[in-house]
Amino acid sequence: MLRRPALALLALFSSITASLATGEIESLITDADRERLASFERAKEQALGEAEGADSQTALAALRKAASAEALPFADFDLTGDWQCRTLKAGGLAKLVVYGWFDCRVTDDGSGWRLEKLTGSQRTVGRFFTESDTRLTYLGGFFVAGDAAPAYGAGIDSDQVGYAVRTGPESWQIEFPLPRYESTFDILELRR
Repeated sequence: MLRRPALALLALFSSITASLATGEIESLITDADRERLASFERAKEQALGEAEGADSQTALAALRKAASAEALPFADFDLTGDWQCRTLKAGGLAKLVVYGWFDCRVTDDGSGWRLEKLTGSQRTVGRFFTESDTRLTYLGGFFVAGDAAPAYGAGIDSDQVGYAVRTGPESWQIEFPLPRYESTFDILELRR
């Protein structure tokens, strides 16, 4: 008889423990990147303000469009495949820089989506973790073409963190608060 209450208690404890589980990302994300994500809205607002003084109205229009994009659900959206990608750097050393389009690829390695920027001098490679129906968290490693790609967690100089949002039927972007180099806020736009 004592066995049933013990099993019931164990089942209850297991369900409580499962509901408190925070997922794989919690064991991977660094404290510095937790702080960057906590500063996401402040960094974005600051960068947009700094970028308003940019000389190029075309670049400013591209930034405004990307920064105000509505986050659409990721349901039934397949990130895998080849993408064109470009980086918008707002705030910091230059008020605003919009790079040209390069090549990116997303694969599914069995543990989830993995991004790799294939061309251009500044590269990234990393993984995505579901935060909500409309937002993924990206943990990646920054490197320069010709160097080996670092694993996430290799250090503050290479670690990247951002939120990915779907912006259209064939477009999405990753928004990086307080990147290590050059800017206050980066947006990596991706399109088919």
